[in-house]
Amino acid sequence: MLAIVLLLLTMLFGLVLVPFGLPGLWIMLGGALVYWIAVPAGSIGGVTFGILVALVLVAEVLEFTISGSYARKYGGSRRAGWGAILGGIVGAVVGVPLPIIGSMIGAFAGAFVGALAAEMTVHRSERGEPIRVATGALIGRVVAAATKVAFGMTMIVWVMGAVLVGRLSGTG
Repeated sequence: MLAIVLLLLTMLFGLVLVPFGLPGLWIMLGGALVYWIAVPAGSIGGVTFGILVALVLVAEVLEFTISGSYARKYGGSRRAGWGAILGGIVGAVVGVPLPIIGSMIGAFAGAFVGALAAEMTVHRSERGEPIRVATGALIGRVVAAATKVAFGMTMIVWVMGAVLVGRLSGTG
């Protein structure tokens, strides 16, 4: 029972980290792996773990591509989309020294600045309104963070469901 409680606490802790741009999904995945190793009959098997890995990888890809797609949706060029993606990554890394919320602020600001800077380099007749495009990238970054939280919630439901089913069936 203690192992299940620790697993749940680890999963919830990881989920809280996700909106701040911290590696919460990876912590959740690590918690599931530790539980699987520590409690082999705990109903987290290869299939469940494989699904968790897939969810984390898809969420990571979506986190950055959504921002770029919103920059394009708001009239930006392809370059602005890439600027939003790269700016979000750089911003998240640069923002890390600021405790707790630095990477989130950095990722949001980076997506905005990256899209703005990239859109400003496009020939005038081919570009959208740079501030509008950058705002779209920022909105996309917020949507991406919410999407990643949804993936985290899905992971919690999946893991705890597997554990509880195993417990009820007597294998966990």
